[in-house]
Amino acid sequence: MAQKTQIMDEAAMRRSLTRMAHEILERNKGLDDLVLVGIVTRGAILAERLGRKLFEIEGQKVPCHRLDPRPYRDDRDRATSSEAPAPDIDVADRKVILVDDVLYTGRTVRAALDAMMRAGRARCVQLATLVDRGHRELPIRPDFVGKNVPTARDEQVIVRLAEVDGLDGVWIAEGRA
Repeated sequence: MAQKTQIMDEAAMRRSLTRMAHEILERNKGLDDLVLVGIVTRGAILAERLGRKLFEIEGQKVPCHRLDPRPYRDDRDRATSSEAPAPDIDVADRKVILVDDVLYTGRTVRAALDAMMRAGRARCVQLATLVDRGHRELPIRPDFVGKNVPTARDEQVIVRLAEVDGLDGVWIAEGRA
């Protein structure tokens, strides 16, 4: 991998998550019936951080779940995904904020939506992503975005979070890993 360029540092990430939390509150007129569902690994961590921000702002705790959409990916055997168990998350008749770190083709989000549908019928699903890098292959768009970053297909967006990587930041790297 060639040169890396940092596009967000810890402070920029914190500001983006704070802004996104306020936007979530505004759009949903509070936290009633709201649940955060984070796509593992970094989306789940970001969902937890958003939950803490929402608590700081409103003083109300929001349920936060982790979701692994891999068994529902469309690049796997369809028979395997139809046998995947329903995730153990409570989304029935709730307003769901699906959280991921980077939105690229939209295929991971599509798989997460399939998984959530197995768990129950949400009242609505909104998408929050720290970085939207473009290049969608499916008609999926985020409702809440930390940063829009136009990229080339051969670039990679790398999100590092202190809980997993020991530091916070977002970088663009030339070439594939």
